[in-house]
Amino acid sequence: MRRLERKWADVLVVIGVHSAKFPTEQETANVRQAVMRLSLDHPVINDAEFQVWNLYAVRAWPTLFFIDPRGEIIGKHEGEVPFDALDRFVARLVQQYEAEGVLQRGPLPLAPERARLPDTLLRFPGKLVADAASGRLVIADSGHHRVVVAGLDGRLQQVIGRGEPGLADGPLAGARFHGPQGVALVGDTLYVADTDNHALRAVDLAAGQVTTVAGTGEQALGPPEAGPARTTALNSPWDLVYADGRLYVAMAGSHQLWVCDLDRQEVRLFAGTGREGLRDGPRLDAWLAQPSGIALAGDLLYFADSETSSIRSVERGPQGAVRTLVGQGLFEFGDVDGVGDAVRLQHPIGVAYDGEALLVADTYNHKLKRLGPRTRACTTWAGTGEPGHRDGPLASAQFYEPSGVSVAGELVYVADTNNHAVRVIDPATGTVRTLELRA
Repeated sequence: MRRLERKWADVLVVIGVHSAKFPTEQETANVRQAVMRLSLDHPVINDAEFQVWNLYAVRAWPTLFFIDPRGEIIGKHEGEVPFDALDRFVARLVQQYEAEGVLQRGPLPLAPERARLPDTLLRFPGKLVADAASGRLVIADSGHHRVVVAGLDGRLQQVIGRGEPGLADGPLAGARFHGPQGVALVGDTLYVADTDNHALRAVDLAAGQVTTVAGTGEQALGPPEAGPARTTALNSPWDLVYADGRLYVAMAGSHQLWVCDLDRQEVRLFAGTGREGLRDGPRLDAWLAQPSGIALAGDLLYFADSETSSIRSVERGPQGAVRTLVGQGLFEFGDVDGVGDAVRLQHPIGVAYDGEALLVADTYNHKLKRLGPRTRACTTWAGTGEPGHRDGPLASAQFYEPSGVSVAGELVYVADTNNHAVRVIDPATGTVRTLELRA
């Protein structure tokens, strides 16, 4: 859609209608944050009460309606559409309506919401990894389309990427990313889930070079197919973790987990049929729903299955099975602590393992939660549940859609996305503070 808007800027008007499933997505302030985070330039209606949805008899996300210059509906499409097909369709319409003399050229005088964004060092940081061994803190500065490396004390060390969206390898300062999210650090090599480029990137921190290890830069239509890493299209890789020469990837766009074998330079399916939903069982038969966070604990992978508001696990062995710890399905969500099936989360995006418990970024509840992997007991650990930015004791601290969490030694680092900040939790003192990033 973004490519279409750029190409046909003087004749095409795009209006987004946001008919939200989750309560947090129905709040106008949160919709505004999403519009800025996604760098949208077109107007977006907050259809919180589904009035537009019902008026247009919509049945699925996404649905496209095509309206001619006279205001008449001339077409409808449910589901994703490849750019080329949309481009050809718009070209035919432009030719037709220009011949009829009803097409008015010229862009609309719109003021993008992102003009209101504060000038902060980070912009909508998505994921992060804190590494006690090297003393590094790596932050996916998603809104700036770059990656920032700092010390655990917040002192800046390296900035990776030009800060402009694109796909380019090379020296750190000239490389380009597009909405990077997950990061994994292995010695002096940093792996990045370059989400909007549908690619996996590698950064040699010592040599100062960025390379692409998987993906073509184009989005796979439907579930990707296994094959050579550099020539296989991926679908919105959102997070990754390294183990035994492989990258395990939360492939949010295809509702699957994938694995990239770095030695063989191959990618293949690891879990999920590609059907969106919640079904446990053998890993290749399971249903997942927009997995957006992944963590490693021995031979188990834990992942945040965001659209089902669940935390799930899968064994790495050939006979591995998917198991749900908490979460019930696509339309079962909330903010309920408890055990097992009684627990409700709301669109969690981040998960980490501290050696005893899973730490969950319960994103739309603006909280951090602790989940026992064996007991399935889940409790609120930090945050009031109200969006905001407040340091102090865990119970009174406030976050705003935290999306990433990582453990380094005794401290826990949180990517507090809508606050454009990194927060640090000290379990020993039971406090939260905002990390000061400085040169």
